[in-house]
Amino acid sequence: MRRAYKFLLRPTSKQVDALTACVEDHRQLYNAALQERRDAYRRAGVSIRYGDQSVQLKDIRRYDPDQGRWSFSSQQATLRRLETAFAAFFRRVKAGRAPGYPRFKGIGWFDTVEWPKDRDGCRWDSTPDDLTRVYLQGVGHVRVHAHRTVEGTVKTISVKREGRRWYVVLSCGDVPELVLAETGSAVGIDMGIASFLTTSDGAQISNPRHGRRNAERLAAAQRDLARKKRGSNRRRKARERVAAHHARVRRRRLDHAHKAALWLVRHYDIIAHEDLRIANMTRSASGTVEVPGANVAQKSGLNRSILDAGWGVFLNVLASKAESAGRVVVAVNPANTSRTCPDCGHCAKENRVTQADFVCVACGYAGHADVVGATNVLGAGLALLDA
Repeated sequence: MRRAYKFLLRPTSKQVDALTACVEDHRQLYNAALQERRDAYRRAGVSIRYGDQSVQLKDIRRYDPDQGRWSFSSQQATLRRLETAFAAFFRRVKAGRAPGYPRFKGIGWFDTVEWPKDRDGCRWDSTPDDLTRVYLQGVGHVRVHAHRTVEGTVKTISVKREGRRWYVVLSCGDVPELVLAETGSAVGIDMGIASFLTTSDGAQISNPRHGRRNAERLAAAQRDLARKKRGSNRRRKARERVAAHHARVRRRRLDHAHKAALWLVRHYDIIAHEDLRIANMTRSASGTVEVPGANVAQKSGLNRSILDAGWGVFLNVLASKAESAGRVVVAVNPANTSRTCPDCGHCAKENRVTQADFVCVACGYAGHADVVGATNVLGAGLALLDA
């Protein structure tokens, strides 16, 4: 199977400068290739493809020393990235969707460089000492904080910039599958805001609310950014501080999602969850000038809480971990799962007395509303698997 590993880099100050220059030169190559394609079609009606631009790389490297110091293969990967963007553009045009013509990459919008093959301008674990390093042409041997063992064969190596941090991403093939022993248990989960997750067994995982906990510091950093003069070094540093706050929240949210998903995968063979349409759930309620929305402030706060919980991130992580471990994940229709009695099947909005209490008006069954919802999700998931 294929798996990706992401490790933090520990570059020296000179290596940081070299990595920054590498990303910048690849960005300029991307923009120049896009400019050439656009001008050729506008002026002569000629379509330029990846093969045409790849042939020109040798001349570019010969006459431009900045481009010539980097790996030829990594530059080809940048041109393929543009080719992929155009292929997606033509696919959307053919399907009648909004085309979305490829855009020029401004500073801060191009942060990844890929080396498509190990030992071709790059080399993983490139020194024999105890420190793990990655060799990158034009940068040198960079220390890596390898917090886990890399399994399989390294196929591609990418370097990614996130704020002030640099990461290396390894895409490995032939990774052995780690299938966990069967537990004989199945579970349904109910996603929420008061509690991040509630299982049909009654277990709950609290909602850490990372965004809300960091809101005051983020707001202070954004106010500080607003006072800075555009184009100044102080504004650049203030912008980096704002980005660092966002990155910290994103890392904590992802860490929480990994831990919750791992706990589920280790304890259950079948995991049923609601097929949530998060984009629809967090749509603005402001309406239009002619038809203004109602309860806009309340809906805005609810949207913020839903996005802060990170349901989408968690469900993606859960699906990935379940596939690696040989578990079954099934998504069910969430309609009326919190209003249906698991004992008699009666469905009514009056059954949900409060946010946490469920009392069936037909048979008198009482329980925690989130547990009832998770129980119904489990039943619907098992029914789908048996169908």
